[in-house]
Amino acid sequence: QVWQIPENGLTLSLTEPVVVLEGHSKRVGIVAWHPTARNVLLSAGCDNAIIIWNVGTGEALINLDDMHVDMIYNVSWNRNGSLICTASKDKKVRVIDPRKQEIVAEKEKTHEGARPMRAIFLADGNIFTTGFSRMSERQLALWNPKNMEEPIALHEMDTSNGVLLPFYDPDTNIIYLCGKGDSSIRYFEITDESPYVHYLNTFSSKEPQRGMGFMPKRGLDVNKCEIARFFKLHERKCEPIIMTVPRKSDLFQDDLYPDTAGPEAALEAEEWFEGKNADPLLISLKHGYIPGKNRDLKVVKKNILDNKPAANKKSDLISAPKKAADASNSQNDAKLDEILKELKCIKDTITNQDERISKLEQQMAKISD
Repeated sequence: QVWQIPENGLTLSLTEPVVVLEGHSKRVGIVAWHPTARNVLLSAGCDNAIIIWNVGTGEALINLDDMHVDMIYNVSWNRNGSLICTASKDKKVRVIDPRKQEIVAEKEKTHEGARPMRAIFLADGNIFTTGFSRMSERQLALWNPKNMEEPIALHEMDTSNGVLLPFYDPDTNIIYLCGKGDSSIRYFEITDESPYVHYLNTFSSKEPQRGMGFMPKRGLDVNKCEIARFFKLHERKCEPIIMTVPRKSDLFQDDLYPDTAGPEAALEAEEWFEGKNADPLLISLKHGYIPGKNRDLKVVKKNILDNKPAANKKSDLISAPKKAADASNSQNDAKLDEILKELKCIKDTITNQDERISKLEQQMAKISD
């Protein structure tokens, strides 16, 4: 279900989603918006299928249901949304071109251990993975999708059994690793030189984390040199964790805040599905982020009546206003048909429930007799 948050945040509980997307046969555990195309959403479910939706029309346009034989642990888009990478229970990392519906690269036994893995795309196109060794040590690795034979770098961490969840900042090339059940966050910088993955520091707290959320860069306070904000899920509360770089100057620190991906889409959904690619549209955070006008999501169901060929040539002679009136009439007719269908469904449901109630009443009467 896709929900529209009102302009100034929630004041009442929402009860009506903007659109319901139906297509998976089992529970859906993963959803990820396309990084550059408007209203394109990826979902992955326990049916081992990945579906890519055009939310603006409520349609499933790509269904990748035969690529994974086992549970999908996570899915990540690359920087411009032309590829996705997935980590699966069969210990494989796959790089997939969703529009061609083909696997571009894959690596078996990315991590030898049986516990869950994660894989994410970095800004330069490389892939970062976390997993476990055969001896159940936690590992992190860096891969080049053009040659998945050997990792660019492979580091062993410790023997804790919490799955390492990676959170990536493409602007500073820092990866934050939050272990499930850990009470710490480790962070690393990814560089072009050996050892490629540089350990920076560890944030420690007392309470273990159940889960972790990550604030987008444009939600950070640039006046306080805040470079990351996490939302740490405890047993009964959610706690913000703010990471700042200590600087004496009050001036804007442009090395901490290079231009970052803004909320505006670089492509329309239809353009992306037709094969176009575009990098994210970047914005400056110099004066903090000022949100633009909230563009409401309008779901437009495609109407097959609009594509009807003209019955005869005479219709070409009808004046333009008449055509506009006809178009609005046909739209009204379509809406009316939809409402009548819904009413019929409701009536049928009521009839069925009435029959069921009377049967149950008869059974209760027999039992009491």
